[in-house]
Amino acid sequence: MNAIVTASDLMDELAGERPPLLLDVRYQLGGPPGRPAYEAGHLPGAVYVDLESELAGPPGPAGRHPLPELSVFAAAMRRAGVRADRRVVAYDGGQGWAAARAWWLLRWAGHPSVRVLDGGLAAWTEAGGPLTTEATALPEGDFEPRPGALPLLDADGAAALARRGLLLDARAAERYRGEVEPIDPVAGHIPGAVSAPTTENVAPGGLLLPAEQLAQRFAGLGATADAEVGVYCGSGVSAAHQVLALAVAGIPAALYVGSWSEWTADPARPVATGPDRG
Repeated sequence: MNAIVTASDLMDELAGERPPLLLDVRYQLGGPPGRPAYEAGHLPGAVYVDLESELAGPPGPAGRHPLPELSVFAAAMRRAGVRADRRVVAYDGGQGWAAARAWWLLRWAGHPSVRVLDGGLAAWTEAGGPLTTEATALPEGDFEPRPGALPLLDADGAAALARRGLLLDARAAERYRGEVEPIDPVAGHIPGAVSAPTTENVAPGGLLLPAEQLAQRFAGLGATADAEVGVYCGSGVSAAHQVLALAVAGIPAALYVGSWSEWTADPARPVATGPDRG
């Protein structure tokens, strides 16, 4: 199953007999909460999910967006109406990072059918899709998380993968090189990691590049279907979008959820700077 769905295809599916469940995961790093934007207009039938409180645990030594407690995540998904036998589509304001975090968590937790709306809300409205301010009330879902369906890395696993395989850094290249660090206390990258900004997986209009172009891009970085690949970013959000893009290209990849914010919380962990893997 493809990890993304176009706005036009989603419209057709929503008009069918078994429409997918819609999760609105609008989120902006350092910005206002997404719920007011949801209340101002969302896809008909969509339920709002909060990334900070429902798709991540409290920030701390495990990173700025560590894995949520399973009980918290399960309760949030059941509140949203998620069922094991109903397809799920997540969307956000257009960047795709927050929706990809929801996609990754649900897939990791064992849901069999989750996709991201390619281009998010902007693609939906550009295609003529309607918005509504009506509140969505759904019966409680029955989803029970069973973690392990997608590979997960911790700090030691990320360090080992950087040595033996391919660990991609999804942040901006200048953060990888250590020239700037606007969020975390230390600048640079995990030694052995390769710079691969997730923004380069997206076309100017906000849609993911076609699968063939993504595959070419990743092959140039050393990521192929038979390679062992992992991804990290600042806090496990934009890296989820990179894992999504890799999935579209047919390349499985592990996510280091703690990412740079967890890595730098331990001063004993090594840090590399400059354009090379280090």
